[in-house]
Amino acid sequence: MTETLDLLRTRRSVAPMNLSEPGPSPADLDALLAIASRVPDHGKLSPWRFVVIEGEARDRIGAVIAQAYADDHPHADAGRLDLERRRLAHAPCVVAVVSRAGPHIKIPEWEQVLSAGAATMNLVVAANAAGFATAWLTEWFAYDRRVLDALGLEPRERMAGFVHIGRPKEVPSDRPRPDLAAIVTRI
Repeated sequence: MTETLDLLRTRRSVAPMNLSEPGPSPADLDALLAIASRVPDHGKLSPWRFVVIEGEARDRIGAVIAQAYADDHPHADAGRLDLERRRLAHAPCVVAVVSRAGPHIKIPEWEQVLSAGAATMNLVVAANAAGFATAWLTEWFAYDRRVLDALGLEPRERMAGFVHIGRPKEVPSDRPRPDLAAIVTRI
């Protein structure tokens, strides 16, 4: 089996709280984002973009997340607000993948959305191939307009996901995978 196939066969998400330094260097991250952008893209629309959240920005956006949660849950205790505040603070680098899908005369919006998902998965695979561990998450705040505004998303843009990138504190155990007989139809 090739290294690529072995990576794809064994890749496993690592919870953000189990990620630590060091994260990718600026050059590493540029290389990962270049790989992430090499996906099927009917019409060459680049219907996605990346927002890199590192350093102090993790805490700044975390404060927005915590405030949005507090506004919606006025009885939330300090522990829960701290959890919300730290959503993006565990991994040294978080890349928000933004879907810019929209109406087009020739390219169905669904194909554009799939391209954003492919860019997200390419980022996950590339980061893992480079020796990092990742988690692709959304969570409630990926759909909250206050948080999306703080991240600079336009009204028509949507969050494909947050890719948390770091080094694993421990090797994660695998989880049960789908039985092919239950998900494959041959006709």
